[in-house]
Amino acid sequence: MFERLREDIQSVFHRDPAARNAFEVLTCYPGMHAIWIHRLSSALWGMGWKWLARLVSNFGRWLTGIEIHPGAKVGRRFFIDHGMGIVIGETAEIGNDVTLYQGVTLGGTSWNKGKRHPTLEDGVVVGAGAKVLGPFTVGAGAKVGSNAVVTKAVPAGATVVGIPGRIIVKSDDEQEAKRKAMAEKLGFDAYGVSEDMPDPVARAIGQLLDHLQAVDGRLEDMCGALKDLGSPYCAKDLPELREEDFACVKGKDESQAS
Repeated sequence: MFERLREDIQSVFHRDPAARNAFEVLTCYPGMHAIWIHRLSSALWGMGWKWLARLVSNFGRWLTGIEIHPGAKVGRRFFIDHGMGIVIGETAEIGNDVTLYQGVTLGGTSWNKGKRHPTLEDGVVVGAGAKVLGPFTVGAGAKVGSNAVVTKAVPAGATVVGIPGRIIVKSDDEQEAKRKAMAEKLGFDAYGVSEDMPDPVARAIGQLLDHLQAVDGRLEDMCGALKDLGSPYCAKDLPELREEDFACVKGKDESQAS
């Protein structure tokens, strides 16, 4: 028992930089309390003490704001960060090293008996407010974005975002490097172009950066051809993009992001 307790505490330190010491984790982390209470209720459930198991589970819900059905199967080093509003259904199965943030629901889409809740394999991370609904599997190492609604199986290592949940296709590394270089040339911080934030504005900015990259290359080729013909036109310097001109835009974006 003490070995599992030590393992639980270490898992918090590995995944939460706010954790300062073991005593703080033991006394101030409701996610840990919910998991320990679930272990007791799950043991009672397995022994056939269904009503008592539900009573203990309900006490855990009242104490922590986290509802884990006694019938749910939970692996080792399971970490619930913040935790308020989490709901985990009866037939849910959670592997090792899984992380859930606040407001997550592992729910069902049917009133039929049998398997009706999702299975999360090892290393899955589910963002705040996400809903994973149905008797399917989220593969090992997969990530579910905040507020996503997932109703279909997710391959191992994939990232799912949006409503309904869709798998993000990892962009080409070479193309991403070109976008970043163009963004730096323009004085624009392209954090919004990340594959983890595939919103329409970010996608549009990515396309604009691709277009500017192509136009820039074409202009350089044209200038080279004109220079070979003896034209001094391309000797003119382009207007400088000053950092202070973008300061207010960056400041506004950063304040919205925070």
